[in-house]
Amino acid sequence: MKVFLSACVLSLLGLSAAQATTALSEFDPQERFSGGSATVHKFDANAFSLPSANLAPTRRLDFSVGNSFFRSPWVIAPATTTARDGLGPLFNTNACQNCHIKDGRGHPPAPDAINAVSMLVRLSIPATTADAALLAQKGIVPEPTYGGQFQDMAIPGIAPEGRVRVTYTAVPVTFADGSVVELQQPNLQLTDLGYGPMHAQTLFSARIAPPMIGLGLLEAITEEDLLAQQDPDDLDGDGIRGRANQVWSHEAQALQVGRFGWKAGQPSMRQQNADAFFNDMGLSTPLMAGTSCTAAQTDCLAAPQGGEPEVNEKIEAQVLFYSRNLAVPARRNADDAQVLKGKALFHQANCQGCHTPRFVTGAEAAEPELANQVIFPYTDLLLHDMGEGLADQRPEFQASGQDWRTPPLWGIGLTQVVSGHTRFLHDGRARDIMEAVLWHSGEAEASKQQVLKFSQDDRQALLAFLNSL
Repeated sequence: MKVFLSACVLSLLGLSAAQATTALSEFDPQERFSGGSATVHKFDANAFSLPSANLAPTRRLDFSVGNSFFRSPWVIAPATTTARDGLGPLFNTNACQNCHIKDGRGHPPAPDAINAVSMLVRLSIPATTADAALLAQKGIVPEPTYGGQFQDMAIPGIAPEGRVRVTYTAVPVTFADGSVVELQQPNLQLTDLGYGPMHAQTLFSARIAPPMIGLGLLEAITEEDLLAQQDPDDLDGDGIRGRANQVWSHEAQALQVGRFGWKAGQPSMRQQNADAFFNDMGLSTPLMAGTSCTAAQTDCLAAPQGGEPEVNEKIEAQVLFYSRNLAVPARRNADDAQVLKGKALFHQANCQGCHTPRFVTGAEAAEPELANQVIFPYTDLLLHDMGEGLADQRPEFQASGQDWRTPPLWGIGLTQVVSGHTRFLHDGRARDIMEAVLWHSGEAEASKQQVLKFSQDDRQALLAFLNSL
């Protein structure tokens, strides 16, 4: 296992090899500002809901308008509220905020939950050679009856697709000092199917809603900088083989680098939002027309629509502006001795091999406030094989069934304060940060093994660092 910083990471950190040891154990004031000059200093339940600090007052008005469409429920068509009608007929929620709790992280459903709400289930079936054209544009072959996403809610008179249930099996993991952590392996069940049985080879992938902060900054990282981090052949010998997903852009009508979603399946914030409107709420947009109803769902197809598109160009742009400019909170206690010790341990375990600390956003960002910012997202936005334990066995474009995009770590320490829970990973199986670390395998196996050797004091320092982000 390599416990020193690679040349690539040193470059991204702006450090020479000689400076690295000192820098990791000392406080860098620049790191306080995770989102550059867009960083905000609020650490309560609304910490993820603020506009970029560098937005002008007139731009903040635009942010507020987008916020209203993000928070307020959409209604069934036809309705007098024509700006917000067209919900469904099948959907997962009626407002973006229901999934992204206070612009933060979703969670798996409780055992007695009627609907999953902030966790959705993606569906597909194995591809054949005849599916090449479909794969090029969708990245998957949707399940024939239920489509590409399971929708467990419906408007009156329409059958929902079914119910989502999750149970757990205990998986104990032991540290070198004998301490035991009991992980939870999820068991997904889709019951009460409203349209008959699914394809016998259906592939399932449960996904909780990720935090909304800093997405515009991640979009502003140049493609050149993202691709420069790739190492598919592991040329540096650290066991990490990051690579970018290449996904279909509806806007460009071409393949582009994927950045958003748990498998980096979306190339832009506009397309990410359009996909959420379309699949999560059953709403058409200028980018994604039509309906998510399949040919087998005749009652869904016959239901009233809210116009075409249901989310008009103006509303789409307002929500896009809002979602691009949700600010990242500043680091807390970044100069604390225990936090700095945890930072050094983070690097000792080579966690930064995937969770790249630092980027500088490009000059040609979608919004001027997002351009030329020194940011600390702790992600490379690349795909990595995370092993069998986390695998959903469901490919998506170039992502395999064991591949996941590195999630950003900024703001992770405020999850409890903002979202009221600490459920992590793509399906929310981890009940705290350490459980999330212990689920790492595949390319991250060596890093996990290093953490398993840490003493209790070292583990607390590592958590102190992560919670400071």
